[in-house]
Amino acid sequence: MIRTKLTELLGIDNPLVGFSRSPRVVTEVTNAGGFGVLAASAYSPEELDAQLSWIEEQVKGRPYGVDMLIPGKTAAGNPNDLIASLRAQIPQEHIDFVAGLLKKYGVPEATEFENKDELSASVNPEGAMALVDVAFTHKISLIANALGTPPPVLVERGHKEGVAVAALVGQAKHAVRQLESGVDILVAQGYEAGGHTGTIAGMVLTPEIVAIAGDVPVLTAGAMASGRQMAAAIALGASGAWAGSVWLNSHEDITPIEIKQKFLAASSNDTLRSPTRTGKPARQLRSAWHDEWEAEGAPKPLPMPLQPMLANAAWESIDQAAAQGNEGALKLESFFIGQVVGSFTELRGAGDITREILADCEQRLKELSELVADTQPVS
Repeated sequence: MIRTKLTELLGIDNPLVGFSRSPRVVTEVTNAGGFGVLAASAYSPEELDAQLSWIEEQVKGRPYGVDMLIPGKTAAGNPNDLIASLRAQIPQEHIDFVAGLLKKYGVPEATEFENKDELSASVNPEGAMALVDVAFTHKISLIANALGTPPPVLVERGHKEGVAVAALVGQAKHAVRQLESGVDILVAQGYEAGGHTGTIAGMVLTPEIVAIAGDVPVLTAGAMASGRQMAAAIALGASGAWAGSVWLNSHEDITPIEIKQKFLAASSNDTLRSPTRTGKPARQLRSAWHDEWEAEGAPKPLPMPLQPMLANAAWESIDQAAAQGNEGALKLESFFIGQVVGSFTELRGAGDITREILADCEQRLKELSELVADTQPVS
């Protein structure tokens, strides 16, 4: 076991947080000695309730957490008719551009379309609080906000119910605001990370955040896919690792196999930060989709949550066509992934990945301690 401020705070055995939208990954990480965190914004309130109930059955009392997307700034809508009022703000130019892009690559419209407008709208203060309400009806030990400072009501509710509140930060000034809001854990998310991330590398960001965090535990996110990388984070002063991308290389992850195969073929140089799926810069695997949005004459991406409301239907079509071997769809296919994608060689079990990271981290920490000679001062 590896003991840090984080393990003491959450009552867990090891300071490895496994963040995933896949419930099976959350349970595998938790049962293998880590701490699983479910990406709640991938679900409707009803779906989240069902998934958290299932997770609790599998982990049998072991601590786990949830992660929300509650940005500080989004396009505003009418709370009485949120989805319709948001969709009305999407310009026809953007709708035509996406339709033309799919036509260019020969991607037919999805035959079975799952309307995800409700999920996109949940990435909005009004919509997200419905997920928060569901989360607090379950036995979570942590709730995190991945975009901006958590709303005061979230921090207050977490503290009232004995749930630790975490927040992801990409700059020191962000951490100051988070500490002032009363968060219990800071996650220093480096430039290398998948999903929404800033422009400062984790090697620089982690010690900056540690220096101002005081007694608040700091986790490193970005490039946390091996025991050596986790040990490096701890050596920088972090209380553990927040790992996300590595689970995309697991059997339990729900990402379609067509995308996983692209991950296995990619190098660490094949990702980019782009706002074209969510409206905010998020690291993902580069594909023809991004090339088209960067081409001359392409419209600028819309703010959150309008951009995902625009893009979701297109990605339904891309995913379905790619699963059928459509060549154009395979060129467009992508997902959020960090630069560690270049280390992927074969799909593995999430539990095996967890155990290996922890064992290798512990071994590396022991090796590092042996580098410090126990010598007597020269008289």
